[in-house]
Amino acid sequence: DLIVHVRDITHPETILQKATVLSVLRNLNLPSHLLDSMVEVHNKVDLIERYKPTEENALAISALHGHGLEELKQEIEKKILTATGKKILTVSINLEGPQLSWLYKEATVQEVEVMPEDGTARVKVIIGSSAFGRYKNLFPN
Repeated sequence: DLIVHVRDITHPETILQKATVLSVLRNLNLPSHLLDSMVEVHNKVDLIERYKPTEENALAISALHGHGLEELKQEIEKKILTATGKKILTVSINLEGPQLSWLYKEATVQEVEVMPEDGTARVKVIIGSSAFGRYKNLFPN
């Protein structure tokens, strides 16, 4: 669904390495949307003083220090959701009903926050449009 190209931005041949990787990917005859949506990541930015990416849309990270990892995670999530046609939703459910079981079967449950005082839960899911349509039909409330 997505290509993430992580480069050691401190390597003296980083530009040549990028060109080589892109050439190999093109020779694999991958769908053009995969190459167009590729996430470019510049790693080891902690080793370069006041680093700013020179390439458009490149994300600067330091895996060692954790710098930029949250932004990278958000970008990957956004692109995966776009590529797969899915969305992240939070739905409120009654724990006595079959909704939670259905969501575990038909979607990707990310988080369940139980409200014991009223027997409900807030459930964060990744779900496709057609599955969400079925959910709304089965559980209109």
